[in-house]
Amino acid sequence: MVDAMRIGLYAMPAFFVLMAIEFLSYRFDKDNPRPRAGISWRDSSTSLSIYALGYLVRPLERFIEVPIVAIAAAFAPMQLSAAHWWVWVVAIVSADLAYYVKHRMSHRIRLFWAAHSVHHSSQHFNLSTAVRLPWLIPGSFLSSIVYVPLAVIGIPVWLIFLSQAIVLLYQFPIHTERIDRLPRLIEFLFNTPSHHRVHHGANNPYLDKNYAGILIVWDRMFGSFAPEDEPVRYGLTKNIDTYNPVKANFHEFTAMVGDVWRARTWRGRLGYVLRPPGWREDPDTAGAVVSEPDTHEFSPSGQSKVASAPNP
Repeated sequence: MVDAMRIGLYAMPAFFVLMAIEFLSYRFDKDNPRPRAGISWRDSSTSLSIYALGYLVRPLERFIEVPIVAIAAAFAPMQLSAAHWWVWVVAIVSADLAYYVKHRMSHRIRLFWAAHSVHHSSQHFNLSTAVRLPWLIPGSFLSSIVYVPLAVIGIPVWLIFLSQAIVLLYQFPIHTERIDRLPRLIEFLFNTPSHHRVHHGANNPYLDKNYAGILIVWDRMFGSFAPEDEPVRYGLTKNIDTYNPVKANFHEFTAMVGDVWRARTWRGRLGYVLRPPGWREDPDTAGAVVSEPDTHEFSPSGQSKVASAPNP
């Protein structure tokens, strides 16, 4: 179990080597006509700082997340053996589907978006962006409920978390602009750099698309797929413009708490936590409405930012 949860640490040397290769590729290929967001040293330093702080406090998050899955496993009517190859296939495919559900929830429920928005807050898209992962956002651990069905069908708990790690590790190299489209069959079945660039887009028609971990077929099946047809503008619909790793980590959670504090009704308070980003309470009628189109960011004042609004 411990080794399964440390797989990200073991992979870090490879991560740094790939980051260095990507940086050199930008340095020696300045004549590419395709517009790219490129690399910013300050932005990459922020991403790496967020990852380092997250690594230090990750055991506290696991202390809460692991028991949720372990308790569910205790009620499983049977236990599958990892000695069978097909159990590994079931585990990884199921973990990938669970990740899709969790990822989609992270965009559609503001409490979870308060954590996930950290990953989207970079205005660049490179391998350092992949490790910009949130830490210690209160309530975000509840999204781990998506792995409970895997435990209930008898997949060993350690294999669930190993499969979860495999799904996350797969996504590291697809955070890049240096790879264009891959062969058609790969693009149809798997999440690729092109598909994931779309997911990080803050411009329509890219908002809330391509939630896949490994298999892009989930997005194709559930209607959340969009191809990369136009230039991608990375970041949030209203960017936070800070390189402070602590502020970058907690900015959306702080804004959400502020909206809850200023809400006039309990419906409004719950809405700011459980409704999608972009939802707001009507200040005149004390009712509640959902603003359209969907957004990726709230302002501290509680007014929604329309998805097509330009960056400040």
